[in-house]
Amino acid sequence: MFPLDAFHLARAQFAFTLIFHIVFPAFSIGLASYLAVLEGMWLRTGQQVYLDLFRYWVKIFSIGFAMGVVSGLVMSYQFGTNWGAFSDRAGPVIGPLMGYEVLTAFFLEAGFLGVMLFGMQKVGPRLHFAATCLVAVGTLISAFWILSVNSWMQTPRGYTIAPDGRFLPADWLAIIFNPSFFVRLPHMVLASYLSVAFVVGAVGAFHILRERPLVRAGKPPNPAVRTMFSMAMWMATIVAPAQILMGDIHGLNTLKYQPAKIAAMEGDWDSSGPAPEILFGIPDMKNEVTRYKIEIPYAGSLILTHTLDGRVPGLKNFPRADRPDSTIVFFSFRGMIAIGFLMAGIGLWSLFLRWRRALYENPWLQRAVVAMGPAGFAAVILGWITTEVGRQPYTVYGLMRTADSMSPIGTVGVATSLLAFIVVYAIVFTAGITYLLRLMGRPPVRGEPDHPAGQPIRTAGITPGPAGAVPEGASHDLHRPVLAE
Repeated sequence: MFPLDAFHLARAQFAFTLIFHIVFPAFSIGLASYLAVLEGMWLRTGQQVYLDLFRYWVKIFSIGFAMGVVSGLVMSYQFGTNWGAFSDRAGPVIGPLMGYEVLTAFFLEAGFLGVMLFGMQKVGPRLHFAATCLVAVGTLISAFWILSVNSWMQTPRGYTIAPDGRFLPADWLAIIFNPSFFVRLPHMVLASYLSVAFVVGAVGAFHILRERPLVRAGKPPNPAVRTMFSMAMWMATIVAPAQILMGDIHGLNTLKYQPAKIAAMEGDWDSSGPAPEILFGIPDMKNEVTRYKIEIPYAGSLILTHTLDGRVPGLKNFPRADRPDSTIVFFSFRGMIAIGFLMAGIGLWSLFLRWRRALYENPWLQRAVVAMGPAGFAAVILGWITTEVGRQPYTVYGLMRTADSMSPIGTVGVATSLLAFIVVYAIVFTAGITYLLRLMGRPPVRGEPDHPAGQPIRTAGITPGPAGAVPEGASHDLHRPVLAE
């Protein structure tokens, strides 16, 4: 049973706010890059369909970005309220890194976001495109610093420990580019791209399904809807296998630097021989066994060491006090992996239908993509649960225990703030997500307005694209080449 003491309630509060928050930075990272691609394609080809999609998704981006900022501020405050001892000891290292994130990424995003949202008529299309690219770069810089902070907590390097127990920076390059940073940053960025690809694909698939009866009756299909669906399926086809490969690299890195986490993820207790891959089971932390196992002999060694006889440490190799909770990590890891392979399967399915020139005619693919719309974010959440619970019982791996990181606060105070967070988040995020779904429930139209209740942006005098590009008033039939299967 979950203990109702201040320590566990503080952990639950941070986990609760993290689960809500992590979705929105992932959404912003992926969607900002998608917007830059859309505007770049419009400038290069002059085809109205790309501008319509840009206008459609930029409204959704602005809402998601704002929700990410709000939820991120709440998490920052918890370092000072619930986790003051951690902030005091690790602050000399993580404080400057988080400050750099604000100075470089947040200021860049905030500075050019207004230009991206409202400046096309004022600064011209090419300068506006530069602003969009800078917002996208800002989201990636933000990911750089935040992943550097978290990776240092996973694999700390470049520090000295002062007599009072504080971590002091000794080598900033070693701190920033710590051993797990180089795999965790691309893993998170690819996860963001893949998550947004399935959101965009789900919106496109939803509208393709809705317009199917009208298309059968002879009405021309919406080219913007088909374009977004096609682009999303290309992204899924390419990025999902790349993410699986990066996940394998990540696993090798974790085995080297955090072997207890790998043992918990695998649900394996012994290391007496080649490790099996346990597909399913129920880890029992008390009795040191995984019950009801379904396993593949030698597969664990093959995956984790790339040899059939490689040795993988089991949880019994580590003292009880240093073991992560395998019950949680075992299932969160497998949920993430299952979603990843489903995404890769849908990408391959779409590639086959594209080859058959039937990408838009198969309703089963479109229904599957709609169902998988939020799956990328579910995988991101499960991945962060695996990462954070697998690091326990430490906040700074191997050096500072979570139990020693807490502020001296009472159970009632933590419980009250947790309850307040639950109520406020339920109201605010339900409203925000409902509004996002309403925006996505309306298909993009030709001459897409710059805001939901607005009129189409006047683009007279803007002549993007090379000579011979499709003019703004051209028929949608001229957009058919971008939809080629």
